[in-house]
Amino acid sequence: MELQSVDIVTCTGSIADLGAQVLSWQPRGEAEVLYTGSIGEARPGAPVRGGVPICFPWFGPGRDPGAPHSHGFARSSSWTLIANEIADEAQQVTYRLSHPSASDDYWPHEYWALLTASFGKELTVSLAVTNLDDRTISYEAALHTYLAVDDIAAVRLDGLDGVSYVDKTDGGAVKTQVGDLTFAGEVDRVYATAGPVTVLDGVSGRATVVSTSGASHIVVWNPGRVRAADLVDLVPDGWKRFVCVEAGRVLDGAVVLEPGQTHTLSTTIRV
Repeated sequence: MELQSVDIVTCTGSIADLGAQVLSWQPRGEAEVLYTGSIGEARPGAPVRGGVPICFPWFGPGRDPGAPHSHGFARSSSWTLIANEIADEAQQVTYRLSHPSASDDYWPHEYWALLTASFGKELTVSLAVTNLDDRTISYEAALHTYLAVDDIAAVRLDGLDGVSYVDKTDGGAVKTQVGDLTFAGEVDRVYATAGPVTVLDGVSGRATVVSTSGASHIVVWNPGRVRAADLVDLVPDGWKRFVCVEAGRVLDGAVVLEPGQTHTLSTTIRV
C-alpha cells in the first residue's frame, strides 16, 4: 500500500492509494484527530479500519439485495494519484477512480470519481462523482470518518437535538434525538441532517467540529463493547477510542445523476 505523506507548516498527515483513504491528520500543536486501530493481518489486502474510508457506490448492505460486500468497492480499490500540490499552507492530494478499472455487476455503471483531500488547519475530504453512462444512475456515498477520542463513555455530540434518525440497532425504527447524543452501548444511526455536529471529548476537553457540503444525512457509529468483539480487525478496546461522524448521501438521500452530471460530497473537520 503506497502512502502520500504530509508534513507542512500547519499539519502532518497521510493518505493511501488503497481506497484513497486518509489515514492521519494532526494540526500543529494538537493531538492526532483521526483514529486508526486496524490489525492488518486480520484481513490481508483490506482497507485499514480508521481514518476516512470512502463508502461508494453503496452504503452498508446496499439498497437492493445482492451486494457482494458492505460499503461498496471504492474503499478496497487502488485509486490513481493525479495531483499532489502545496499552496497557501495546505497540501491537496487528488485521486481518480473510474469504470472499468473499478466496478461490480451489482453497480455496473460508467462513472468518474475524484477524491480530493486538503490538509491544513482544517481537513477537507471531497468525493466528486460524474455520470459517464448514457442513462440515469443512482448511488449512495459516505465519508466514514473515524474521530479519535480518549474514552467514548465521556463523549457527547452537540447539534443533533430534535433531529429524526433511523436506528439501525432497532430494526430501522425512526426516532427523534433528545438532547446531546451520548454513548452507553452500540450506536448506529442515520440522522436526517447535514450538520454541523460538534464532538465534545469530556476527557481531553477537545471540541471537534464536523461540517458537510452536498450531504443529506449524518451517520454516527460506535460498535460498543459487545459488537466490537465481532470485529476481528479492531485492536482490543479500540472501540473506546473513536466515534464515527460521517457525511452521507444514503437511504432516501441517495444521489441521482443524469448523464454528464456531477455531484460532490465533502466533509470538513476542524479542532
